[in-house]
Amino acid sequence: MSRACRFLPLPMVILLLLSGCGQPPWNNPYPESQSGKNILYGAFTERPKHLDPVRSYSSNEYAFIAQIYEPPLQYHFLKRPYELVPLTAVALPEVRYLDADGVPLPADADPSQIAISEYLIEISPGIRYQPHPAFAQDDDGGYLYHQLDPQAVARINALDDLPETGTRELIAEDYVYQIKRLATSWLHSPIAGLMGEHILGFQDLTKRIEAMAPTPVGGERLFFDLRQVEFDGAEVIDRYRYRIRLEGRYPQFVYWLGMPFFAPMPWEAEALYGQRGMKQNNLTLDWYPVGTGPFMLSENNPNLRMVLTRNPNFHGEGYPTQGMPEDQAAGLLADAGKPLPFIDRAIYSLEKESIPYWNKFLQGYYDSSGISSDAFDQAIQFDAAGEAGLTDEMREQGIELLTAVQTSIWYMGFNMLDPLLGGDTERARLLRQAISIAVDFDEYISIFANGRGLEGQGPIPPGIFGHRDGEAGINPYVFDWRDGRAVRKPLEKAKALLAEAGYADGRDPETGRPLTLYYEAMDAGPDGKARLNWMRKQFAKLGIELVVRATDYNRFQEKMRKGTGQVFMWGWNADYPDPENFFFLLYGPNRKVDGGENAANYQNPEFDQLFEVMKNMDDGPERQAVIDRMHAILRHDAPWSFGFYPQSFSLHHQWLENVKPNLMANNTLKYRRLDPEIREQLRKAWNPPVLWPIGLLVVILILGAIPALIVARRRERSRAQ
Repeated sequence: MSRACRFLPLPMVILLLLSGCGQPPWNNPYPESQSGKNILYGAFTERPKHLDPVRSYSSNEYAFIAQIYEPPLQYHFLKRPYELVPLTAVALPEVRYLDADGVPLPADADPSQIAISEYLIEISPGIRYQPHPAFAQDDDGGYLYHQLDPQAVARINALDDLPETGTRELIAEDYVYQIKRLATSWLHSPIAGLMGEHILGFQDLTKRIEAMAPTPVGGERLFFDLRQVEFDGAEVIDRYRYRIRLEGRYPQFVYWLGMPFFAPMPWEAEALYGQRGMKQNNLTLDWYPVGTGPFMLSENNPNLRMVLTRNPNFHGEGYPTQGMPEDQAAGLLADAGKPLPFIDRAIYSLEKESIPYWNKFLQGYYDSSGISSDAFDQAIQFDAAGEAGLTDEMREQGIELLTAVQTSIWYMGFNMLDPLLGGDTERARLLRQAISIAVDFDEYISIFANGRGLEGQGPIPPGIFGHRDGEAGINPYVFDWRDGRAVRKPLEKAKALLAEAGYADGRDPETGRPLTLYYEAMDAGPDGKARLNWMRKQFAKLGIELVVRATDYNRFQEKMRKGTGQVFMWGWNADYPDPENFFFLLYGPNRKVDGGENAANYQNPEFDQLFEVMKNMDDGPERQAVIDRMHAILRHDAPWSFGFYPQSFSLHHQWLENVKPNLMANNTLKYRRLDPEIREQLRKAWNPPVLWPIGLLVVILILGAIPALIVARRRERSRAQ
C-alpha cells in the first residue's frame, strides 16, 4: 500500500482501495495516456480475412485497406451523383480508341468499330510508401530482409521483429505489377474472371505466369518477380506513366480504377513476404499491408484490436473545396482546403456482441455506431409522415443521425426457365404480376428492417443514373400514384390477375387444389423462421400454397447455378455507380445457368439489344430514354418483384465532424475530424463514478463494527471498576 493510503481511518482506506488510490478506474476501457488525444475510436465485429488488395472484396476489409492503399482514382467525398476524381493520378485517364488495324478512332466512334481501348494514366511524382521493412537497405543498397535464412524467419513472430524500415517513391511500375497479380492464379482474385473478359491478353498472361513460376516448396509459393513477365494489356511507359489496353469498349472500366484492386503493389513487399516460412508466421500481405495512403496498419491483433496510425510519409491531400448546395449549411465545407488527414490514430476494438458495442457508444467510448435491432426503438422514432428521427434521449446527448439509401437492392426473383412461372406466356406473366402485388415489401421493411428501406420500383436504386423519382419512376403494374406517393395496388387487383391467368382463387384448374409454388430460402437457421412464415402468408393471400425449401447458402447457390429453383430472394450491392452494374443482372447472355449473374435466367431480345447499346453510352438524355424503355420491359415481364432498396442508419457523437454517407468511397477516414476536449468532458459527465455501493459497504462495515465497539467499551469499564 502506498504512503498516501497509510494511517487512514478504515472507511477511507476502503474507499481509496476501491478507487485505485486516486486513479479513476471506473468504466473507461482505454488507458489514461490516451485521454484527450486525437484518436478516433470504433469497433469491428469479425476478423478481416483478406487485407491483400488482390483478394479483398468485403466491406469489413475495405474499412482498413482503403485507408492504406491508393488506386489512381477516388470518389469525390461530397458530390452527388458520385463523381470520380484523381487520387494519385495527375488527372482522369486519357482514353483512346483503335480499330482492328490500330488506327485511332474518334471519341464518338461506333462501339462495333472499336477493337482496342487504351487508358493512359499518369501518376503524381513525389509520392512515397509508408515506412516498411521491405524497403530497408544496407549501406551498399542491398535489401536487409529479402534473403533471410529459415532459422531467421522462424524467429520472426510479427513485423516489428524486423526493426529497420525504409521507403521509396511510388512509380508506374507498381500499378502494372498489381495488375499482373490480378492475373496470378494462386492469388485467387475475385475479379480475375471479369478482367479476363476485358483486359487485352489477361487470360494468356495467367497461363504464362503459371508456366514460368517455380513450383511450390512445402506447400508455399515463393517469391516470383512479375516484373520479368511481359504484358501487352498493361505496360509501363516511363517512371510516372502506364497504359492499360482493353478489348473493345468498356466505359465502366474507369470505375475499377477507383478500387483497391488497382492500387499499387511494390515488388519489394512480395519479395519480403515470399520467403519460405513467412506464410506460416502470418507474415503476408493479408496481415501486413504496405501502401502510400494517409494511414498504415500499426497493430493487427484481430482477436482484440486493430490500429491505424497516420503515415508519416503521406504525400498530402486537401479537404474538398466543393460539394453540394446543402453541404455548406451542414458545416461539411468548414475545412475546405485544409491538409488531410485530421486524426492521428484510429483504434478499432473487437465487439462480437451488439449490446456492449451500443452501451460503449452511449458512454462516449465509440465515436460512431450503427443501430442494431435491439437498440432501434431506443434510438429512433418515426413521425406521422413516416420520417425517421432521433428519440429525445438521443437528442439530449447531442447524438446525430445520418440516413442513406444504399446502392443495393433485395429482390424476389422468378426462375424464367420454370415451366409454371417462367417463360414469356401471358399466363405466366400475369401470375408473376399478381404475386408482385400480393407480396407487400413495405410490410416486410417495417417488420424485419425496422423501417430501413424503400420499396423498389425497378432494378436501379436511388443515386444511380437512370433511377427516376416520383410518379415517372413507379412500377405501374404494381403501384398507383396517389396523394404524391406510390401506393401498392389492392389485393383484389392481384386476385383478378390471378383469375385471368387461369388460377381463380389460387387453384390449379387441372387438379382443383391450391396452386403450389416452391420458395428457395437461404434462411435455414432459427432467425429466418419468422421471415419464411411471413412469406408463406403473402402467397396465402392469393390462395397459393408456398412450400419453403430452406438450405444453407452453398446449397442455395448450387440450385441457382443449375436453374432448379422456382421463387427466391437475393440481393446485389453496386460495384460502381452505373446502371450497367444492375441491368446486367437481367441480361440474357449473363444467365446463371450459363455461368453469369442473371439468377432469374431472364432473356428478352429487345432488352438484351438495348443493354448492348446502353452500356456503351455516356450519361445524358439519350441514355435515360434507353433506360426508361428497359425499365418498361422489365416491369411488364416481371422476372423480378423489385423488393426494396435497403436504407442505412448511422449515429455519431457531436464531437465527430465531416461525416457524410458515401456509399461508393471507402477511404473516408482521412476526412474525419475530432474535438477530443469535448469528448473528454462529455465522457466524464456521462460516466460519473457510482459511489453508492461503496457508501453502502462503508455503512455496513460501520454498523457491523458497532457491537464490537460496545462490547470492547463495556470490558474497559468493567476493568476500571
